[in-house]
Amino acid sequence: MSGITELALLAILCIVVVQWVARRLRLPLPGRFAISLVFVLVVLALWGQTLRHR
Repeated sequence: MSGITELALLAILCIVVVQWVARRLRLPLPGRFAISLVFVLVVLALWGQTLRHR
């Protein structure tokens, strides 16, 4: 269970960094949201893969 906690904290940290970079690049709000959504889906997919291999 600690693995999912670490993954969630890492994902939150990465989303904050991605949002900061998107703001610096002056991306519109839908673009920033799309980047965050894709990142969350990738993290969930990676977590699902680790569950499958147990």
